[in-house]
Formats: sequence, C-alpha cells, structure tokens
Amino acid sequence: MAGIRVDQTILEDGAYQLNTPITYYSPRYKKTITVKPKIYDGATGAIDINSASWWVHDQLCNTGKFDDGTKCSNWQASQVLQDILKDEGRWARASYWFWSTWFFGGGEARKNGMT
Repeated sequence: MAGIRVDQTILEDGAYQLNTPITYYSPRYKKTITVKPKIYDGATGAIDINSASWWVHDQLCNTGKFDDGTKCSNWQASQVLQDILKDEGRWARASYWFWSTWFFGGGEARKNGMT
C-alpha cells in the first residue's frame, strides 16, 4: 500500500479505529497530511477497502488543510486520493473515486474551492 502502513481495528458497528497515526507525503503537492488515531466511518458512499487513500482524503476533507496549514481545495484532496490509489495499483478505482469525491465530497476542502 504505497509504503503506508495502516494499523486499524474494525469495530463491531463497522467503524474503524485508527491505532497509530498515518503520515502521507504528497509528491504532487510536496506537503504532508497526518491522520491522527481516532474512530472513522470508512469510505463514505463506497465499499470499504484496505487502503490509506480514504483515511488521508477524509483528513483533508475534515480540515481543509495540509499539515503546514495551507488550504487544500476539493480538487487537491481528490488528487491525493487518486495518487494513493494509483500507488496501490488500484487504477480503475483511482479514476472513479477521484470523480465521485470531487463531484460529491470535499467537506472543508470544498469550501476552499473546487479547483
């Protein structure tokens, strides 16, 4: 998985407990995104897969920022998601998750602009 280790526990209610932080470095944007341990709901609107992509994407959408505090747009959040999925060898999913998250997701990142 793109060199990203995800230490998670699947809870009885289908939620996910992240046990250790994930830090992803985006070569595209030359910035890091850190996901802190807590409970998450998984890939919203999609089948959950063992991937770092939705963890990192959720973090960008929840905060609208990269670790250095710069704003992250909806486009950038979806690009990061796509980059991780491609690194994991999930080429088809990289394409349709990119467009789905860009059109329908984004949260705080969407407030920073679509592109």
